[in-house]
Amino acid sequence: MATTIAVIGIIVEDMSSTPKLNAILHEHRTKIVGRMGLPYRQRGVHVISIVIDAPTEEISALTDRVSELPGVHAKTAYSNVVTDG
Repeated sequence: MATTIAVIGIIVEDMSSTPKLNAILHEHRTKIVGRMGLPYRQRGVHVISIVIDAPTEEISALTDRVSELPGVHAKTAYSNVVTDG
């Protein structure tokens, strides 16, 4: 199945959603290339960057699931690099 590389940017405003967010990301651990989380204490939010290599449908579904969590916002940027995974 063809895969693409994408970056998912996540902003967490409601820290009570963190356990569910981590559980969702854990489900996709084999496709996640890297993850960086930064607490922005002055603003009371956490910013997370996820690099993922997966089919576009899986990336889109992951972004949608994350965005449904209370106080969590996610957007995805896709690369044009597509490979047969």
